[in-house]
Amino acid sequence: MVDFLADNNLCGQAILRIVSRGNAIIAELLRLSDFIPAVFRLKDKSDQQKYGDIICDFSYFKGPEYYEGKLEAKPELQDLDEEFRENNIEILSRFYLAFESVHKYIVDLNRYLDDLHEGVYIQQTLETVLLNEDGKQLLCEALYLYGVMLLVIDQKIEGEVRERMLVSYYRYSAARSSGDSNLDDICKLLRSTGYSSQPGAKRPANYPESYFQRVPISATFTSMVIGRLRSDDIYNQVSAYPLPEHRSTALANQAAMLYVCLFFSPSILHTQQAKMREIVDKYFPDNWVISIYMGITVNLVEAWEPYKAAKTALNYTLDSANIKEQATRYAASMESLRPQVQQLLKEGFLREEIILDNIPKLLNCLRDCNVAIRWLMLHSAESAYDLNNKRLRQIKDQVLNDSKYKPKILFQLLLDTAQFEFTLKEMFKQMLSEKQIKWESYKKEGSERMTELAEVFSGVKPLTRVEKNENLQAWFREISKQIESLNYEDSTAAGRKTVQLIQALVEVQEFHQLESNLQVCQFLADTRKFLHQMIRTINIKEEVLITMQIVGDLSYAWQIIDSFTSIMQESIRVNPSMVTKLRATFLKLASALDLPLLRINQANSADLLSVSQFYSGELVSYVRKVLQIIPESMFTSLAKIIKLQIHDIMEVPTRLDKDKLKDYAQLTARYEVDPKQLLEDGIRKELVKRVAYALHRGLIFNPKLKFVIYILELMPKLKEMGATMDGFYRSFEYIQDYVSIYGLKIWQEEVSRIVNYNVEQECNSFLRTKIQDWQSVHQSTHIPIPKFPSVDESATFIGRLCREILRITDPKLTCYIDQMNTWYDLKSHQEVTNNRLFSEIQNTLGTFGLNGLDRLLCFMIVKELQNFLTILQKTILKDKAVVEVFRTLQGAVSPVQGIVANASKVYSSAVAKSQKIWGTYQEAIMKVGQMQILRQQIANELNYSCKFDSKHLAAALENLNKSLLADIEAHYQDPSLPYPKEDNTLLYDITAYLEAAGIHNPLNKIYITTKRLPYFPIINFLFIIAQLPKLQYNKNQGMTCRKATDPVDWPPLVLGLLTLLKQFHSRYTQQFLALIGQFIRSIMEQCTSQKIPDMPSDVVGALMFLEDYVKYTKLSRKVGATFPILFVLVFENILSGCK
Repeated sequence: MVDFLADNNLCGQAILRIVSRGNAIIAELLRLSDFIPAVFRLKDKSDQQKYGDIICDFSYFKGPEYYEGKLEAKPELQDLDEEFRENNIEILSRFYLAFESVHKYIVDLNRYLDDLHEGVYIQQTLETVLLNEDGKQLLCEALYLYGVMLLVIDQKIEGEVRERMLVSYYRYSAARSSGDSNLDDICKLLRSTGYSSQPGAKRPANYPESYFQRVPISATFTSMVIGRLRSDDIYNQVSAYPLPEHRSTALANQAAMLYVCLFFSPSILHTQQAKMREIVDKYFPDNWVISIYMGITVNLVEAWEPYKAAKTALNYTLDSANIKEQATRYAASMESLRPQVQQLLKEGFLREEIILDNIPKLLNCLRDCNVAIRWLMLHSAESAYDLNNKRLRQIKDQVLNDSKYKPKILFQLLLDTAQFEFTLKEMFKQMLSEKQIKWESYKKEGSERMTELAEVFSGVKPLTRVEKNENLQAWFREISKQIESLNYEDSTAAGRKTVQLIQALVEVQEFHQLESNLQVCQFLADTRKFLHQMIRTINIKEEVLITMQIVGDLSYAWQIIDSFTSIMQESIRVNPSMVTKLRATFLKLASALDLPLLRINQANSADLLSVSQFYSGELVSYVRKVLQIIPESMFTSLAKIIKLQIHDIMEVPTRLDKDKLKDYAQLTARYEVDPKQLLEDGIRKELVKRVAYALHRGLIFNPKLKFVIYILELMPKLKEMGATMDGFYRSFEYIQDYVSIYGLKIWQEEVSRIVNYNVEQECNSFLRTKIQDWQSVHQSTHIPIPKFPSVDESATFIGRLCREILRITDPKLTCYIDQMNTWYDLKSHQEVTNNRLFSEIQNTLGTFGLNGLDRLLCFMIVKELQNFLTILQKTILKDKAVVEVFRTLQGAVSPVQGIVANASKVYSSAVAKSQKIWGTYQEAIMKVGQMQILRQQIANELNYSCKFDSKHLAAALENLNKSLLADIEAHYQDPSLPYPKEDNTLLYDITAYLEAAGIHNPLNKIYITTKRLPYFPIINFLFIIAQLPKLQYNKNQGMTCRKATDPVDWPPLVLGLLTLLKQFHSRYTQQFLALIGQFIRSIMEQCTSQKIPDMPSDVVGALMFLEDYVKYTKLSRKVGATFPILFVLVFENILSGCK
């Protein structure tokens, strides 16, 4: 008969592929459960208020028109809905595909059963498949895995969350319009069951059997699978556990499958007492906590509470006398096994001959250890008992008391067992690989000894006092031939024959009185020894390794092992050599990967890589978690070093007098670190955790303080933070040689990652499509950057720092003097801050900190400009009265080359009529200008530090930038010359370098894309002349505000307006400048005609605006038709006179 799993057996391959897919689906569900967007849980009030109208459960399907109507009625809700879709459609699609695959799995399984029933697979029926060993296993696994999928979904992804995700996917995807979509069936299968995994939550009625029956499955199939699981040892595990008291452990995996499959036939659990008694007697006579899949534990006391027959059958197991008997038995096992295993682990005890002579004993010891560990770990696990349940609490207390449970002792036994198992396996593997070579060697030695003895008794070979004996000569030659004829391939016959040969050699020594000749006796003894070794060697069989693999299974502890983490870490801290034994424990835990991967591998599925990566990634994460104690211990030492570096150890000057050398040696202030305990990844993780926490705690500000107080808060905090960071840096520098790591490299990489991640998270608030943690290039699974709860409107420390700088340089409260790069308080005229602030930030956060701050300001400018344009379009240009003012003024000033008649009246009337709109307008312009000043200061600081610290890099970047610009200009003059193609990232890459080195001008940047706007030059012109009366010219300070009660800061005003104009076509700027020129000419013409000798202050202000505009934009000082040269000369005389 063809092998059931052969490639050409379609029946076997079909069910194998289904089971393989089932294991892959469960891995995907477990993987996705860590990526559920928090917003779908709607736990926070803020989330409920914000997203309550756009995230719906299945009640949406009762009236989709009602919900969609609510959205369409509110444009802001529509906008939020679109933003939510953009941010979540990718992860929703991933979840939907996982849910869909669960439904497809059961549909495919039902189709396979139908095909079996209809005879699609020739000569195969459900009965014949269940008679085949592989077929029986696969059919049982197929049903079991479907049950596990449903339980995992309900445990890991709450019902309400599932419903919200499915509704959101339905609304946002094309599935709603697709005719062949099975979304309805998926929703029916995965609708909320009412189950909650929270402790103390009430279990829904008829759960989980009603959930399992949502997609009907053949009752015959279910019954036959349960029948096989009840009666057969489908995996032949009992042979690995010959002792009857180990039977429940031998059948543990089958018991877990039976537990899940019984929910497909709940009548057995409810009413069939005989069957349930049989099941409990066979599988659960001494245990009630089981692991159903990869460490997911279930307590039968709670799980079978609603089922009469099951509960009754389990009562004997849960009898306090039985619990006591089991607990005391395993307590006694622990006491006897610990010294036994420790003896076996003593250096040099496990030798090859010991192992070969004691294979059964060693295997029995392994079985006893593993069975005891399994029972105690499962029945003492916190996760297996709901402490809100009185009966469970009592059972747990009895188990702990009667077994004298001590987690440290159990953990020690686990360590010793894992080490013993690992050592035994490795030695046995080596013996197995050398088995044939050694056997042939022993055979050859034995045969040669017999040949030599035959020659001795021939009388030819000289050997003292040995007479010729032809009978013995012939006999020994025959023995030699017999030994030579032994066949390695036929191990059974060879073993039997070897035993006979040994007996013959014993007898020949006795009957021929050969004892008197010591040399002959020695030859005979050596030959017998070689024959004994041959018997031992032939008994080295792979079955022993398989038995060890079965017995050493630790998959049940995949999750509960975490409860021993603190014990592991404390053991490592006290005794670092413990890591060796832990390695063996982790390798033992890794054997759990065989369970889900076996069928995937057999099916040659493409899922093998992703599933193995997921589970091995989980294991590696746990190993990292345990070993994190090493860098934690190091950083505890590092904290002492930091204290010494900051407070005790003085900086050694560059030049030092010989007699002061001893003072600077500071021999007492030193701290030694043990380098052997350090792991680079752990060091990085601990560094990230501590630096991120220091930045979070150190940069929290109090915005409620009065202005005069909180302006004094920033610099001291930056200095303190800088000292802390410097302490970390210098300490890393101190330890890098001790622990053989690149301290500076790690420092720069991790601190830049922290800053960039926090900038990215802060910028998310300005983006429609957010960058999730799993999408971020800066976040890492192994070395995660911690997220801290927000303390104000900012999400991170970089946002708090940025908003604090904006607060203390607020144009409403301060005045910026450009020539001094300094901000002054408007009321007290005291200095608030200056460009040294940015040097301090550079010292604290480094170049990446300043660069991150600059990026954040860019996003803020974009947001401000977008808000400004929204106000302009939706408020100002919708106000008919204001638009009429613009239209009237535009008529009055046309053409701009002319002079406006009665200028003062025309301009003042227009300003007065539009006065109500300028408050919001001014605030937006000033905010943009303020942020542009900060960007300029950051660029100056970055450029200065780049030239100082990396002059070659600065020079190279400047030259490359100039040459690229020259090439681009040349290309536009002559298109035949080269220009970077669209797929060439050179310009994009070089921009990042230039911005990091401060070689850019923020004022030339285009922040937003814009459309044509009516009256735009007129609006901005009116705005600037409306602000001029609030300002006055001061010979020392330039343009300053007249009244502190009506503040207008000149530099932010000019830079804000300049930035706004830069976002539009250059003709708007030309028209705007022409209007200012016309304003100057018209007012001066009116003054001349009225014989007013002094230049009006508004004209001075307008000319100052043009002067600063030319300065900031670096335009050439051309004088054209915009305003006469006479006025410019007069203005320059006024300025020089003031100076």
